[in-house]
Amino acid sequence: MSLIHNERTKLTATYFNGAAISIFAIGGFAPVAAGFGSGLQTVTISSSLTSVVCISTSIILHLLARRVLKGLIA
Repeated sequence: MSLIHNERTKLTATYFNGAAISIFAIGGFAPVAAGFGSGLQTVTISSSLTSVVCISTSIILHLLARRVLKGLIA
């Protein structure tokens, strides 16, 4: 039974970590990279705030994934 529990726990942690990576890439990194990639350096306060929120959400989801992994049975 503990093998099934461990695999389900790892799957849940992988899901949260995948969501964290997606949020970071799409909402945190892409707008800033697009602003600087155009050569105009037009990073507005709105896009900066959005990036900060997305990066913070990504960190929270990653930490949640780490917490889920603490539930593994030895």
